[in-house]
Amino acid sequence: MNEWKIQSRAHDCQSCRKKFADREAFHTLLSDQKTDLLRLDICAACWLAQHSEGASDRKGFVSHWQGVYEAPPAAPPEAIQKENAETLLRKLIEQNDPAHAPAAYILAVMLERKRLLKVKEQIRHEGRRLFIYEQPRTGDLFTITDPDLQLDQLEQVQRDVASLLEHGLNPAPAAEAAATPAATSAPAVEATPG
Repeated sequence: MNEWKIQSRAHDCQSCRKKFADREAFHTLLSDQKTDLLRLDICAACWLAQHSEGASDRKGFVSHWQGVYEAPPAAPPEAIQKENAETLLRKLIEQNDPAHAPAAYILAVMLERKRLLKVKEQIRHEGRRLFIYEQPRTGDLFTITDPDLQLDQLEQVQRDVASLLEHGLNPAPAAEAAATPAATSAPAVEATPG
C-alpha cells in the first residue's frame, strides 16, 4: 500500500515566486516523482506562459485543477497576552495590595495553564494555601496565596482581571469608573526573589 504525502497549498507561485492575492485564481499540477507526489501551485500568468501547453503529456503527470486562493485568516489574538499577563502579575505582586490578591491568583493560574509558570510547591500556612510558582525562563519565584474565592465572586474577579489586562493598574478616569473593585478580604500577595 502506497502512502502519499501531498503538500499543502502554497502561498506563492512556485514558478515566479509571486505571492498569491486573496481570491486569486491559480492552477495546481500534481505529478508522480517515483518516491513522492509533487504538487506545484502556479499563478495564471505562469500557467499560460510555461505550463498549459502539454501539461498532461509530461512524464509523471497525475492531475491538474484550478482553484481560488484563500488567504489564511489572521491568527486570533491570544485570550491572554503572555507578556502582559506576566507583567501585570509582577506589578500586582510588587504593589502587595490585598484588594488585588484575587486577580493575582487568577493571573497566576492563567499563566500556569499557558505553561509560563510552574507550581514548584503548595504549602499551608496559617490555615491558607500558598502556591510557590516559578517562571522557568528566569527562575523567578512567586508566592501566591489562594484567596478562597467563592463561586459568586468569580465573575467579578474575571471582570477585574480583564479590566486590568486591558487598562493596566492605573487606568484613565473613564476606565476607572467602569471598573469596580472586587470585594474581598484576601491576604496580600508576596514575591520571593529568585
